Amino acid sequence: MTTSTTTRFTPTTRHTPSLHAYDVGLLLLRLAVGLTMAAHGTQKLFGWFGGGGLEGTGQFFTMSGYPSGRTMAAVAGLTETLGGLGLALGLLTPLAGAAVFGTMINALAVKWGGGFFAPDGVEYELVLTVAAASLALTGPGRYAVDRLLPGLRAHRLGYGIAAVVLGAVVAGVILLLRK
Repeated sequence: MTTSTTTRFTPTTRHTPSLHAYDVGLLLLRLAVGLTMAAHGTQKLFGWFGGGGLEGTGQFFTMSGYPSGRTMAAVAGLTETLGGLGLALGLLTPLAGAAVFGTMINALAVKWGGGFFAPDGVEYELVLTVAAASLALTGPGRYAVDRLLPGLRAHRLGYGIAAVVLGAVVAGVILLLRK
């Protein structure tokens, strides 16, 4: 009679994911998306970085079918600047992500129809839209100002879902105003 023994492999070291790696990844994503959006906002508000300022951007908004183009340019500029800075700092991250998400939904609507790839497509806007929604849902990670705020110290998925829904509803209302 032959007996066989089964040998179990028991690893001596257990590999667990590094929470710091996740936090550094979220910080990098927040900085890239947030500072990009803040720069776009200052183009609209102040004409920085080759932007049109309120006058030029307002004309673009009017040509794109939005009423009160200059006012809409100010709203978009403030939303992008403040939402972008909020993401970069990790400050009120779900709301900052929702602000960028809603603004980018409108940007997608304006550029829709030019295909997917640049220069006329929506690939850039789509990536920023999804990144903003992702940050609103995941939260900022540990390297963020939110960690200093008692109510936001522990991010909850519900906060992110509520923020993304808010961003989508506000974006939809703005789109309904568009001709």
